[in-house]
Amino acid sequence: MSGRVLVVDDIEANVKLLEAKLSSEYFDVLTAYNGHAALEIADTELPDVILLDVMMPRMDGFEACRQLKANARTADIPVVMVTALSDVASRLRGLEAGADDFLTKPVNDIALFARVRSLVRLKRMMEELRVREGICRQLGGRDTPAVEDLGSARILIVDDDEFAFARMSENLSRIATITRALSYAEAWPLLAPDTDLVIASLSISGSDALRFVSQCRANEAFRQLPLLLIAEDKDLRRPARGLDLGANDYVTRPVDRNELLARTATQVRRKRLQDRLQESYRRCIALALTDPLTGLYDRAYLDRHLDELIKRVHQDGIGAAVLMFDIDHFKQVNDTHGHDAGDDVLRELAARAMNSVRSVDLVARQGGEEFVVVMPETDLTIAAAVAERLRAAVAKEPFTVRANGQKLTVTISIGVTSVAAADDDRERMLKRADIALYTAKNQGRNRVVVRSLEGLPRAVA
Repeated sequence: MSGRVLVVDDIEANVKLLEAKLSSEYFDVLTAYNGHAALEIADTELPDVILLDVMMPRMDGFEACRQLKANARTADIPVVMVTALSDVASRLRGLEAGADDFLTKPVNDIALFARVRSLVRLKRMMEELRVREGICRQLGGRDTPAVEDLGSARILIVDDDEFAFARMSENLSRIATITRALSYAEAWPLLAPDTDLVIASLSISGSDALRFVSQCRANEAFRQLPLLLIAEDKDLRRPARGLDLGANDYVTRPVDRNELLARTATQVRRKRLQDRLQESYRRCIALALTDPLTGLYDRAYLDRHLDELIKRVHQDGIGAAVLMFDIDHFKQVNDTHGHDAGDDVLRELAARAMNSVRSVDLVARQGGEEFVVVMPETDLTIAAAVAERLRAAVAKEPFTVRANGQKLTVTISIGVTSVAAADDDRERMLKRADIALYTAKNQGRNRVVVRSLEGLPRAVA
């Protein structure tokens, strides 16, 4: 995966070396020679990853990182601190400043390329989530907080080393509930939607951690689940391969307690933020595509759903049918009993329609008192039977006005048609259903009329 990388170092030779290495892997490289220039370029160009030297005059890498993370425009850009300092204190200081990772000079090419590719994926994902958050704001939603409280995390540790597990568990117990698996076969059924992090050893005998990473990324339910690998210090190829396959981070043995806590906290916070962004997007989209009165999908969603269904009909040859219905003499309900009573009737009609069709069928409010039911893999005969069941369910029991308990007799007229597998489209299909509906009204209302692609309308009831 290519991307744009900003390399920041006050020594030109270091910049040129990293630029050459990254360019050989087809990354586009931007360069800066001090912290102030890095902040300006990052804000203007919005690179995918920033490689930031720690030891620079006037503004060191720690301060530059803090300012990058404090800027809303650059806060989601992953920052990798590049330093000759290999002590744990410097790593922790960088992580506390907001750095996403560390590379130690001289930079190992395997670690460099794997870290950058992994972080480019992270940046692209966060961009997509932020775009969705922007859509939610346009639809009247609220901003999602940039930082979530860590709270109690749910962590699965996969490691067959008793001593290593005991140390990690002891170190993480104050921030997390720990579950253990001795192998990846044992770990898979322990995964759950509320798992916040998997800490996975690469050295379990007879158990393939990299295959586990690949399986998680291929599974929709666990595609975004953070994976932190535990690697041996002498072998960087396996954790690098793990990052290429989709793991989020790795630490090497012996694992420092504070570094483990810092990296764990980073992954859990990121997971919580992603979950909040995705849930906010789903909720806003549901509100945007849902009729607020009845809770049914609206016309915009109905159109998109029908287009996709007709595409499947054409491609796979499946059957599909549509019911279009509205309330007989609905204007009289509003004029006689008021619009609040009319709203009560619409809500109750939506509920009865939902109870009269299958779970795979879509019920939508097309507008006013007009509704549509979309029935995949259904022929006209079955659709007509369902329509008649719905008509009877509406006519059988009177509707109740909530304000005064008054009972109203309500009936509906229904037009039924099917989707043709040739050159049919949404407009033609809805037009046929509409013709069948108005035929039902012209024939006396409170009845079902079926119209096929070729034939004339015919009454069912």
